[in-house]
Parts: sequence; structure tokens; C-alpha cells
Amino acid sequence: MNTKQILFAVVSLLTFINHATAQSSSSINTELAREYFSELKQTSDRDGGKTWGLPLYGAMMFVDPRSRNVVANQADLENKLTPQDGVFVGTLPSEISPANTAFHWAGVHWTMVLWPVSQFRQARERLLLHESFHRLQEKLGLPARDAVNAHLDTLNGRISIQMEWRALERALRQTGSAQKVALADALLFRNYRRSLFPDSAKNENALELNEGLAEYTGVKLSSADLNETVLRANFILRQARNNPTFARSFAYISGPAYGALLDSSAKPWRASLKQAADLGALLQQRYGITVRVSEAAARAAISRYEGEEIVTVETEQERRRNEQIAEARKKFIDGPVLLIFLSPDVRYSYDPNNVIGIDADNTVYPTLRLVDAWGVLTVSNGAWIERDATGRLVSARVPAPSDLAARPLKGDGWSLEPAHGWEVVPGERSGNIKIRKRP
Repeated sequence: MNTKQILFAVVSLLTFINHATAQSSSSINTELAREYFSELKQTSDRDGGKTWGLPLYGAMMFVDPRSRNVVANQADLENKLTPQDGVFVGTLPSEISPANTAFHWAGVHWTMVLWPVSQFRQARERLLLHESFHRLQEKLGLPARDAVNAHLDTLNGRISIQMEWRALERALRQTGSAQKVALADALLFRNYRRSLFPDSAKNENALELNEGLAEYTGVKLSSADLNETVLRANFILRQARNNPTFARSFAYISGPAYGALLDSSAKPWRASLKQAADLGALLQQRYGITVRVSEAAARAAISRYEGEEIVTVETEQERRRNEQIAEARKKFIDGPVLLIFLSPDVRYSYDPNNVIGIDADNTVYPTLRLVDAWGVLTVSNGAWIERDATGRLVSARVPAPSDLAARPLKGDGWSLEPAHGWEVVPGERSGNIKIRKRP
């Protein structure tokens, strides 16, 4: 290596170290944030609104979850942010949970993304574009609807959705009649699963039109062309088996695949999407596929995708899941708990990749942050959440604390800062406690 090469290597190394240091710091690097905003606008301008009829780039902020520092790409309407280095800086209020999401604050509807983000442009922009879709989806007539699909963590649910993904994966690699056979099999597994579980079609569709389309948007717009979108959708399907739970994460996997296949049909589909749309039914229509659903047909199709190995693996997974559920019931139902009733205005954030679906109405969130009139609950070791028939969160359970006078109130893997005017009192069941507004 000559002197110039050595010098270039040293400079490159220092640049990498400085970049990595900026990324890992608890203070957001405004120069780097401004660069990321500029690059995202370039990507959005290249799309020119073709994907959704609107530009993806818009009001966005990076938030450091520890310091709550904010760096935004534009001013707010209430002068909460201050201009600095070509961006706008400030602090996220304590009542707003830092999360990758869309939210309304200071007169602006924002895309919020947690800092640090990936140093690699494609991975970073996949996330930024995903969250940008959430900011726009109300205008697109596709309002955000959350739905935990607990059936996808049962034995039959996990087997059937992985068979659907294997068939989709093959369809992404094939053309002509071979592709149609794979698509028909994917839809067979999909529809057979939905015949087994009441309301599963409604709940799956809700999440696919929310997180699935958002993830498709991120993958599509951060890809160079349709061929790259197809390759990346295929890779996502291949990696899906590593997910410990599908109840809340499945749409991130299926969304890019269905979107890429619909794009490959060369027939328009996005402009006609409605809130009650079904991506599977749309795919069937665009490709002119006939699907005859029966248990016998589903069982016969399994061998075409080496599904016997999935059955073996998932049988063991089901045993572990039943143990998990038994432990959760012992901890959150049988034992003494702090029971918190949630208002319709509760705000929450969590990791969609580690939720434990108990049944259609009950879910355990290993990590969670709840903000409501009674205060802020931060969970790092599990909380049991109950929903009503409409899907609204109605209550939260965590193990009872040992010291009721402590502030913040703390227990096994959680802490709660009660709001002014709220108190902790004994619950209806012996050993339980609850939080209520002072009379």
C-alpha cells in the first residue's frame, strides 16, 4: 500500500468513526439529521407522488428516547421548536411516548422516528418511508387500525401463515403458469386459515392495510426498481421464520410480498384501495386465479413446499407457547396485581416483534409504555393488556408493588408515575390494588 492509499484509508476510518460516534451519541447530530432529511426528500421527489398520489416527504422529526431531544425538518405552529443549523430543535413533552409513529403535536401532523437510525441509506429510508406512510394514510382513506392477531401464534395459525409465505416466495421467483400455481397455493393457505378462526380475516386485513402497506411503501421507494423490490420482498419472507411471534409482526412480512406481486401484475391497484380491502382477494382478481378451499386441498399442498418440517418445528413451538401462557396467567391473573383501567384516550407504544397473543381479547406486551389521565406506566418485564370487542384497550395488569407509598410506584419490571390527583387504593380482590382519581 502506497502513502496515498494509507492516507485515504486513515481518512476513511476517521470518517467512519466520527459518523458512528455521532450516531451513538444521546444528542442528535443536527448536521447528520439535515443530511438524512435531504436524502429522503430526494427519494420522495424521485417517486413524484406516483405510489400514493401524494409526496411521502413531509413533517418529520428525529427523537432521542433518552434525552427526548427533537430535531425536525420544519417549524411547528406553536413555536415549540427553535431554528438551528438548518433544522429545528426542541424537546418532546413527557406526555408523548417516543416511538416510530405518526402523531399530532404543536399544530402539525408529524412523522416521528427514534434516533439513532441506520447509517446505511436504504435501511434508513425503508424505516423513514414506512413511518411517512402512517402520516399520510388518513388522507388516503386508509386510517390506522391496530389489531393483534393472536391466532397467528397458535399451532394451526403459525403453520398456515408460513405455508402462505413459502408459496408467495415461490410466486415471486416464477412467471407464467408456474407463478399462478404458487399464487393459488398461497391464497389457499390464507383462506383455509381464515376459515378456522372467526374474525381472523377482518383482523388480518386491518393490520395488512396498516403496517403491511407501510412496510411495502418503505421497501418499494427505497428500492431502485421493481426487480429489487421483488428480491427484497422475497428475502423478508425467507427471514420470517426467525420471528418468535407473528401476532403483531406478520403484516411487516406479508405486506411487501403482496405489494410487489400486485405491482408485477402491471394492473393499477393502489388508487382503488378501500378501508375494508383484502390484499389476497385483490391479488386473486388481478391474476385471474381460482381458489378452491378445503382442508384436503391445504394438506395436499403442504408437501409442495416441504411443509412437513414446519409442522415439526411448530409443534415444539406450540408446547413452549403453552408454557408461556401458563406462566403469564400465573403472573398476571392468579397473582396479586396492579389493575389499571384505561380511557379511550390512552396512548401506547411497544415492540411489535415480541408480543404474546393469549387470545382475541388478551395480549402480553413484554415492553410497553402507556400514557393516560392517571399518569405514565413504563414496562420492561411484561404487562397483560385486555381489549374489548371493538379492539380498544380497556385495562392493564402488572404484578402488585411491595411499597405503595413509593414514587414513582415500582414493581417487577415496571414503574408508574401517577398524575396529580390520582391515588393507589386496594382493589376488589384481596392483594390487588388499583389506581383511581381522588374523590
